[in-house]
Amino acid sequence: MPFIDYVLQQPAYGWTDEKGELRIPTKSQLFKEAFSRINIFKTRKNWMSAISWIMVLCMLPFFYRFLTQYLSWKLTALVVLYSMVIMGTHGTIWFHRFCTHRAYTFSHPVWRFLTQNLVIKTFPEEIYVVSHHVHHSKSDLPGDPYNARAGFLYCMLSDVNHQSISKNLNQTDYKKAAHFMTHTGVQISSYSDYRRWGSIATPLYTIALWLLNWVFWYLVFYLLGGQALACAMFSAAMLWFILVRAFNYTGHGKGREKHVDGVDFDRSNLSINESRPGLLAGEWHNNHHLYPASARAGFLPYQLDLAWIYIFLLYKLGAISSYHDSKKEFLRKYTPHK
Repeated sequence: MPFIDYVLQQPAYGWTDEKGELRIPTKSQLFKEAFSRINIFKTRKNWMSAISWIMVLCMLPFFYRFLTQYLSWKLTALVVLYSMVIMGTHGTIWFHRFCTHRAYTFSHPVWRFLTQNLVIKTFPEEIYVVSHHVHHSKSDLPGDPYNARAGFLYCMLSDVNHQSISKNLNQTDYKKAAHFMTHTGVQISSYSDYRRWGSIATPLYTIALWLLNWVFWYLVFYLLGGQALACAMFSAAMLWFILVRAFNYTGHGKGREKHVDGVDFDRSNLSINESRPGLLAGEWHNNHHLYPASARAGFLPYQLDLAWIYIFLLYKLGAISSYHDSKKEFLRKYTPHK
């Protein structure tokens, strides 16, 4: 069995049914799996699955105070800007193009650390990176951790139900899994620590970085605008973290073929280029599936790519030493008349 088929922890309901087709679990099965996966009292190895939900719970007091004490049109506009543009673009820059696809290289670890912490932290790199490699390998097929064909809730609960690594990898396979993360700066567990904690990243590093990131950004926003701004921005981070899961569903046509001629050129999967995530966060998803290792995904004239602008500016400043850009190849292959 190929490594990519078993690097993730298979849910109790499995990836396939008796006929080898995609298994579409019931709502009850999905929620049962979710609560089982975040139960750290059942096994400490559930800590990685649980931590992102714990982060959301820790953000709820900020959201409550924002709604009950500080709600205003001005702050609401800032929430929309921070969640949909700043958080979204950072997700594309950091988690998508660097951590997963290594589309560019930092000239010094300091620049990597600063980029990693440009926004309020919402989930560990490990949850995204390993599962996203599987997603590209098995897009819209059984085993895809956020397979849109299995429905909206399947995608919304994927971070706990489908995106954690297997807890039973042998030493050779664990090294392969850890290799996905070595360039990110995340502190990597030894094999013996992996056997104990069930994760690539060490708990101490993950939790310490989370707390330091939150303290830093709370102080920044508090100094800029008091409790009101701090509560608004942490609310924005929480909303992005929840709603970004929906993109895994809509970005693949809600499980149906919705390709548009002249817009979506990769027909090997259900990914589509949507204007909103594209313009606001540089997430031209069909282009990305076509050239996953490209630091730029906005290839056509109207496809604004804010993530690429950040990467290119850092390159000009010397903070990024190299990058891969597939725009010329795309234009040559798919728009020869241009």
